Amino acid sequence: MNKQTRWITETAAMLALLICLQWVGSLIPNQLIKQLITGTCVNTVLAVTVLLVGMSSGITVALISPVCAFLLGIAPNIITVLPIMAGNVCFVVLLQLLTGEALWRKIGALLAAAVVKFSVLYILVVRVICVMLKDDLLGKKIGQTVVLGPKMLEPNMLPLMFSWPQLVTALAGGTLALLITPTLRKALHK
Repeated sequence: MNKQTRWITETAAMLALLICLQWVGSLIPNQLIKQLITGTCVNTVLAVTVLLVGMSSGITVALISPVCAFLLGIAPNIITVLPIMAGNVCFVVLLQLLTGEALWRKIGALLAAAVVKFSVLYILVVRVICVMLKDDLLGKKIGQTVVLGPKMLEPNMLPLMFSWPQLVTALAGGTLALLITPTLRKALHK
């Protein structure tokens, strides 16, 4: 199999796994539990993708994932799709660039990637969208889709979703990925 076909196949497989996990996660009724489980699964797939398949595959899955999450009703609204894309891309790029063979490098890369993803999401959603742009976006529509509805701000739904759970799920997902990637690498002869 040539390199391009292999890249397409592996990226599509990771994206399909991610969409399946998002769909299963969307069935969980409790919002916080749904976010913690689905977020951990998504971050695991993002990390495994970048560590196993490579940077371009990781970025591709990182960009497509939030669109799928919105379509499945996991992303709370359309205004959060771009910030989630930015956070995901930061996560996979830092994980790939900073990870090395030594355990301390892997742990350091994971910590840096998780903290940066959390920071990007917190700043863009909580500080910019929920505070600075709230009055401009509240009730506005893109087509038939409400950009920011009053339900999103009460009782602090978006600020909660884009605060500490983002750090927890990035750390948990990254940790799982670091644990399973060596076994997957051996199984796939990589």
